[in-house]
Amino acid sequence: MTTAANPAAEQPEAPEYPMSRASGCPFDPPPGLKAAQQEAPLTRVRLWDGRTTWLVTRYAEQRALLADPRISSDVTRPGYPSPAPVSGSRLSFILMDDPEHGRQRRMVAPPFTVKRVAAMRPAVQRIVDERIERLLAGPKPVDLVEEFALPVPSLVICELLGVPYADHDFFQDNSKTIIRRDAAPEERAAAMGALVGYLHDLLGAKRAEPREDLLSGLVERVDGGELTQQDAAEMGVLLLIAGHETTANMIALGTLALLENPDQLALLRDAEDESVIASAVEELLRYLNITHNGRRRVALEDIEIAGEVIRAGEGVIVPNDIGNRDPEVFADPDRLDITRDARRHVAFGFGVHQCLGQPLARLELQVVYGTLYRRLPGLRLATDRDRIPFKHDGSVYGVHELPVTW
Repeated sequence: MTTAANPAAEQPEAPEYPMSRASGCPFDPPPGLKAAQQEAPLTRVRLWDGRTTWLVTRYAEQRALLADPRISSDVTRPGYPSPAPVSGSRLSFILMDDPEHGRQRRMVAPPFTVKRVAAMRPAVQRIVDERIERLLAGPKPVDLVEEFALPVPSLVICELLGVPYADHDFFQDNSKTIIRRDAAPEERAAAMGALVGYLHDLLGAKRAEPREDLLSGLVERVDGGELTQQDAAEMGVLLLIAGHETTANMIALGTLALLENPDQLALLRDAEDESVIASAVEELLRYLNITHNGRRRVALEDIEIAGEVIRAGEGVIVPNDIGNRDPEVFADPDRLDITRDARRHVAFGFGVHQCLGQPLARLELQVVYGTLYRRLPGLRLATDRDRIPFKHDGSVYGVHELPVTW
């Protein structure tokens, strides 16, 4: 067993993290992550500020640590391996620990239960069908990101929250700044401030004229003394960003992956069994895993795992993209196979902080993947693959645009 010394002085040769993907392999984790996984479950990497931190690359150790109450998600704790200079906001409860994390999360959880989300299927289907009709009626080629992948989840989350979709340019532009890796702290803070101010005002409007939506429910919590209006506004920002950015990128990147694997696309397009579509969604979540900066934690106590000791105060990064490519769990992990049982993936994380909105994301992807390719059977790229701009510059991976025709 090894013992950890001062992480900042240890292993100056540690590779930088995040790592770069290989040219020509946009769907695969970086080669450096694969090499680290083959070498050991835990290794050291160097952050943007020169500190070193633990990198956890194997599936079993990832799940064990994500479920361990001895590691913290609180970005304000010393040693937390922040992916960029801290801009002053914790983005609500996802960067908190229990009990406050659980208390706030429970306030917004009811609309995201499996049963409540299932009842939204007709509304999601209507939104998808309407956007496809717009594609069919418009010119070709078209940017699938701008005209379909981004509007669909934005419309869905706006309807659930009670946010006017007419304001989508405003919240999408600010969201992009917040998740951009190279944004200056003051840029990120300004974007966050703009969104928080917007949601703060919208909550005030809900107080005057409540509706059947999530934000109106948060107003009741504020009026009952359970939250401040600032807390409620920050919750709204979190749900708004998470509700459209991640799913939009999965729609576009998943479409590109399927176009690159026409045999898998044909299986999905011709499927009459809903279980085949559901299976395809899980496999694409495993194969792509668009949250590619790793889940960040800091140890509260010494933790012995995989022959190492993570000392209290040391940072931990759990990159789910490489965990989902662990050959000990998923046979031939670098192959897209929509018939495999991929439900054990960790694309949504694990433990108490796993994604609150995963039932909604699954539903949206099932409706999109089950409808788009059937309605547009001739869907194909309208440019060379090597000309597609990938999002290497943010905490959410995908494509900036996807020109297609049919």
